[in-house]
Amino acid sequence: MGLSSFFKNLFGKTQETPAAKANADQHTSENKHIEKTENFVEETLNKVKEVSEPILEDAVEFTNHAKDIINDIIDSVKEINSETDDTKPLVYDTVVDISEKAVTSTDND
Repeated sequence: MGLSSFFKNLFGKTQETPAAKANADQHTSENKHIEKTENFVEETLNKVKEVSEPILEDAVEFTNHAKDIINDIIDSVKEINSETDDTKPLVYDTVVDISEKAVTSTDND
């Protein structure tokens, strides 16, 4: 009996239990799902990058064109202001002294 139990213990320990096999299969399955998900995300990001590059290039071109137009407008306004009579103020200030009491109709009575 000692020799048969020795061999049984020796060879029995090298075999995986069904629970251990199921656990290993589950981890392998999870790893495959993770790998598929990573590939899907990477492919999707590459597609988004390909599609968005022309749009971003157009946006940069449009922004540069708009900036040029705004600079032209600013330059023309500066020219108009430099041609106007310097004696005319461009901005009028209205100053109100609030330190004195306002005169109302009841104050004169």
